[in-house]
Amino acid sequence: QVQLVESGGGLVQAGGSLRLSCAASGRTFTRYAMGWFRQAPGKEREFVAAISASGANTYYADSVKGRFTISIDNAKNTVYLQMNSLKPEDTAVYYCAVVPTRDTGRYYYKGDAYDYWGQGTQVTVSS
Repeated sequence: QVQLVESGGGLVQAGGSLRLSCAASGRTFTRYAMGWFRQAPGKEREFVAAISASGANTYYADSVKGRFTISIDNAKNTVYLQMNSLKPEDTAVYYCAVVPTRDTGRYYYKGDAYDYWGQGTQVTVSS
């Protein structure tokens, strides 16, 4: 079993920045592909960003490209989401997700590819 602990959400003004973290624990000697998703009130969950286990390959939703950066620290089994130039439409609960993988160069942008999900962290951007 894998546990995911998220942190870093909060309230920020438009144009500001936040960094989300998600630490995975519970399985040793395992590499993970990781991703971030979000869900705004009344909307379906949507993909935000994904990164391969090696950290070499990343993929972003068009809505966040150029503003958000996903990164991974394999020594800590932690994935980060640096969010800059935040907009009110970025307001949502953000979820990290991980999947054990042997293909360290592959990322996943579909939610059903992931095996484990964090509890979610609220990000609110005021105008």
